[in-house]
Amino acid sequence: MSAVDERLVGRSVTVKVPATTANLGPGFDTLGLALAVYDDLEISVPADGVLSIEVHGVGEGEVPLDDSHLVIRAMKHTFDHVGIAMPAVRLVAHNTIPHGRGLGSSGAAIVAGIVAARGLLEGIVEFDADQLLALATDLEGHPDNVAPALFGGLTIAWTTPTGPQHKKLLVHRGVSPLVLVPEHVMSTALARSLQPESVPHEDAVFNVSRSALLIAALTQSPELLLAATEDKLHQNYRAAAMPETDRLIQLLRAAGHPAVVSGAGPSILVLCGDPSERLVAADLVAEQATEPWQALPLAVDFLGATGTAV
Repeated sequence: MSAVDERLVGRSVTVKVPATTANLGPGFDTLGLALAVYDDLEISVPADGVLSIEVHGVGEGEVPLDDSHLVIRAMKHTFDHVGIAMPAVRLVAHNTIPHGRGLGSSGAAIVAGIVAARGLLEGIVEFDADQLLALATDLEGHPDNVAPALFGGLTIAWTTPTGPQHKKLLVHRGVSPLVLVPEHVMSTALARSLQPESVPHEDAVFNVSRSALLIAALTQSPELLLAATEDKLHQNYRAAAMPETDRLIQLLRAAGHPAVVSGAGPSILVLCGDPSERLVAADLVAEQATEPWQALPLAVDFLGATGTAV
């Protein structure tokens, strides 16, 4: 085992990373939005060389407290990438991002670990934005959740032969996200398994047009959000695995609310055109749902993940 760089001992960093919602209807595996719900972490390098992990809030008593913890795995991936032995760390996590609900909790954990490693390595190794996105995508598999978690705002993510890329856009101030979160969870792997290998040509063209329109709606013209959030690539195929999510989305859309599945689900994202619409949409779900759904009126996070040396 390689010796730990003595410069790391005693270093500490605090990390704040936002929840994300991906796809946004037609933008499958491409579009993502950062939301103002956060996991806060404190990571330090103790002199005794002993790994310790505390988790408070979401995931407490459920996630592993050893080196299989996703934040630790992401940190190690980052250290390995630059050829430096990762030291044992003390990790204290205060989590509020729901797990297994389509709000990017795994992407947030990956981003938190990478940003923590960058903070601990400050002055030893420097990372640019492309490197951070590539490291996160290595672990997540696709960049649509990790890009907004890293950079905030609305992001378009795509891959090239040289690695993943992103473009961050500012969201129109009238866009008011509402997330409706059920008590049950959904497996991202299961949701992806329901996706066909090919889709009809007309459905592909339909989604290309709606994805282009969605960028305009989110950045310039919120009044177009209902039409812009139509989708034929993934939500219909996954509906059978989350029937209550699908039923409520249909009710919301019939009432004029731009509702879509948040990420792989089962949460629902409503991209309201103004803050007052969120109350109407939340009341509709409260009246029609067959189980409790938590209504979260959220702001868009514009900063993305932050890491501050202590």
